[in-house]
Amino acid sequence: MSQHHACVIVGAGLAAAHAVETLRADGWSDPIVLIGEEDERPYERPGLSKGVLLGQDEAETLFVHEEHWYAEHDVTTRFGERVEGIDREAREVVLASGERIAYAALVLATGARPRLLDIPGADLAGVLTLRRMGDSAAIAAELVPGRRVVLVGAGWIGLEVAAAARLAGADVTVLEYAAQPLLRVLGDRLARHVAAMHRAHGVDLRTGVGVTAVEGAEGHVTGVRVGDGVGGDDEVVPADVVIVGVGAAPATELAEGAGLPVDNGIVVDTHLRTSDPAIWAAGDVANALNATLGPLRVEHWDNAIRQGKLVAASILGRDGGYDWQPYFYTDQYELGMEYVGRGSGDDEVVIRGDLREGDATSAFIAFWQREGRVTAAMQVNVWDTIDDLRALIGRVIPAERLRDEAIALSDL
Repeated sequence: MSQHHACVIVGAGLAAAHAVETLRADGWSDPIVLIGEEDERPYERPGLSKGVLLGQDEAETLFVHEEHWYAEHDVTTRFGERVEGIDREAREVVLASGERIAYAALVLATGARPRLLDIPGADLAGVLTLRRMGDSAAIAAELVPGRRVVLVGAGWIGLEVAAAARLAGADVTVLEYAAQPLLRVLGDRLARHVAAMHRAHGVDLRTGVGVTAVEGAEGHVTGVRVGDGVGGDDEVVPADVVIVGVGAAPATELAEGAGLPVDNGIVVDTHLRTSDPAIWAAGDVANALNATLGPLRVEHWDNAIRQGKLVAASILGRDGGYDWQPYFYTDQYELGMEYVGRGSGDDEVVIRGDLREGDATSAFIAFWQREGRVTAAMQVNVWDTIDDLRALIGRVIPAERLRDEAIALSDL
């Protein structure tokens, strides 16, 4: 098969899957080559910390396409292979084996990698991260009654894993450096609500603490050494397993090696094109120019799907650009939540509905406002409202109207 007119996609994740699907659906008839480091075909990652980890879903349900779909759509797949470099002059990618694959269009959808702890003992057996299917399976095996699970980091993934571990009967401690979990995103009131909810479910949530070392015996973790971050006495928290959830870093090595601009991700325009007219980037790795919000890198499921479709449209020369608001969701205990927009913990937070601090069954909507303008909105256990909330982002609306449940969201 001639590759001289091929679209090569490096990184076989969610953005890549939707790029491939859209290219074929919208008329790209030339070869497509999909290359991924994992042995698995593209799958959706959110379930790794939700349904699969809880034992409610099988990992098989996460795959974007059936196994036979790629061959049926004339997509060459190279799973379990690594791209070592990009020869921009020759328009070829170089595999670890030395093989070269030519491209007419190249999409970098290399995603992100979990950040690791840079402290003594971080490489001990039993210190885990959650990014891939194998990670989820390894963590799920540890979530049994009485198992001492320590989470380092109280971000979204860390809290989802904490909830899954408690529901499985494990003893759970969460260690967070900030004063409250998710404080920079949610603001103080909602961060306190999340903290109280986890504590009400039996999580030993410790905030304002620094992790200084991972302790071990015979090569396996036995505990985590913590301090208060201000010179107080250290304590060792016993652990049978430690799960690190301190964020992710974009996998930009290929772009850097090829001399493409990189700044908290691969820098691309509103059409997801890099400074090289034959190279695009999409998904978690792309720091893309959002038409409303400016340069923005988003690591969420919805964005990967949308950017996968957009990058295909861009390659095909179709209209469209990166103009949507970020969206994500989470499920923890009885709490189900959807968030849209780009708010900040420093914004004014307006609550509509019944927020009972620490009660996971509370049903309410939160709005973030800056100088009266809605920057973000979140529904918690108030379903079928996200489209109405999305329509309010960017509008100036008096806080009293946002609070007033007698006014329909569609009438605000």
